Amino acid sequence: MLRIGNIELPSFPLLLAPMEDVSDPPFRVICKKLGADLVYTEFVSSEGLIREAAKSLKKLDIFAHERPVGVQLFGEDLVVMRDAVKIIEKVQPDLIDINYGCPVKKVVCKGAGAAILKDPQKMERLTREVVRATSLPVTVKTRLGWDENSINIIEVALRLQDAGIQALTIHARTRAQMYKGSANWEYIHQVKTHPSIQIPIFGNGDVDSPQKAHYLRTTFAVDGMMIGRGAIGNPWIFREIKHYFATGNLLVPPSTQERVAICRQHLEESIAWKGEKTGIYEMRRHYANYFKGYPDIKVYRNRLVQANELLEILDILTEIEQKYSSFAAELSL
Repeated sequence: MLRIGNIELPSFPLLLAPMEDVSDPPFRVICKKLGADLVYTEFVSSEGLIREAAKSLKKLDIFAHERPVGVQLFGEDLVVMRDAVKIIEKVQPDLIDINYGCPVKKVVCKGAGAAILKDPQKMERLTREVVRATSLPVTVKTRLGWDENSINIIEVALRLQDAGIQALTIHARTRAQMYKGSANWEYIHQVKTHPSIQIPIFGNGDVDSPQKAHYLRTTFAVDGMMIGRGAIGNPWIFREIKHYFATGNLLVPPSTQERVAICRQHLEESIAWKGEKTGIYEMRRHYANYFKGYPDIKVYRNRLVQANELLEILDILTEIEQKYSSFAAELSL
């Protein structure tokens, strides 16, 4: 058993990464169903919260069936972050996670996300203030450093632990890498094995198969893993990794019937949360991922993204289920 504050998790938890435009409540409930132990909201702007921006406030929607769930917050102003924490507390998440890793320009240019890696002292002050402002557990997700010449993750980890965080997730790339190149988990291992580190250390980056997860776990001795892009279109990855850890064997890939069933559930959850028009529109980004690797699927995918009525979409999904009923999706997603 692993604990973060009052949250009890399995001894080696699998976490769903907070991903903008992906890890909303509909996707989170799917991943939870298929084995994710802890899920996070999309990252939420502290400035947006204090301005009561509708988009930011909507990201605070959390539901009982997805717990434990963390709200991920980003920002760079100490007072604004503290005030945003008070708004987050009203929705009663299980924890607050601070984003010090987002590499995208629109976040970094405001001094938030991975930009704070350039100033570990500011990161520590900001984190300490958030910890003081809430009774909820506070965790952090960050990167190795700004670029390969300024990798400072050991210093960062020690400062964050001293500031009071209760777990740290490290994406094993620098900001300069964005999402390119290979993740270097050796630096995560250096943090995990540092004699002064006592908090759980979770690894993130390139976890895209049960075999890879097993290798990373056994080689780098992390306390758990966060999975992001590897779960897009493949929420079964949580179930598959757990089965591989327990048995050493690979599960049979999900059948077309199961893929269609999960895709339908995802669509229905999206509509229930956002309304039919928006739910249908925002689901369009997911169809290609659910059926990636299927031969001649493009014609169905195009129909799915052009359809505006729920019954029409359900009919197309039924066609896919029937056409590919015997197709064994030996996919590497």
